[in-house]
Amino acid sequence: GSSLQAQQPLVNAVRTTLQALAAVLGGCQSLHTNGYDEALSLPTEQAATLALRTQQVIAHESGVARTADPLAGSWFVEHLTDEVEARAREYLERIADLGGAAKAIDYMQEEIHRAAYRVQLEVEEGERTVVGVNAYQEAEEQVRIGQPDFSALEVRQKAKLADLRERRDTEAVEAARARIRRAADAGDNLLPPIVDAVKALATLGEISDTLRDAWGTYDGHAS
Repeated sequence: GSSLQAQQPLVNAVRTTLQALAAVLGGCQSLHTNGYDEALSLPTEQAATLALRTQQVIAHESGVARTADPLAGSWFVEHLTDEVEARAREYLERIADLGGAAKAIDYMQEEIHRAAYRVQLEVEEGERTVVGVNAYQEAEEQVRIGQPDFSALEVRQKAKLADLRERRDTEAVEAARARIRRAADAGDNLLPPIVDAVKALATLGEISDTLRDAWGTYDGHAS
């Protein structure tokens, strides 16, 4: 969904169709198509239905699913595959030279950030055409997306949390959080104590706070 744009969101349906077809041509095992409005909000029922219909048209009307490998023998696809493989191997070699994935995490993140910056710069300078964003623009948007009343949602959610904390067993929650902390400190499997905490009605925030207390908060810029 990273290619979807907030401007002229209906155009995203075309982008999604091309991406879905490319995935099927590539032999994907499963497929998810985004709603055209996901750059703006959670998908509406209309957008979700159209995303589903996109898959169904490709499956039943395009004919692409009648053969296991419709692009077999394409010299251009083979060339692209070889190029992707060669570049991937270069990255794997660099990561290995840096001591492995864990030690190279800063390098990998920096490469992701650098690539994202490069693409954004190309869009802003007009070197990369994005329909509706830096070319073929329209003064008014085609789709108006409704937004929920976040203030009212906040009030309701706080009331639900207050009610939860009132009726749950606080001692059981704290005991479950203590087990999470011990597992985090020892480097043990966290899943069992987290499941126990959920059963005790600990909130996601409380579980996350327990792990933050144990490990701190990640800082991508820390040396």
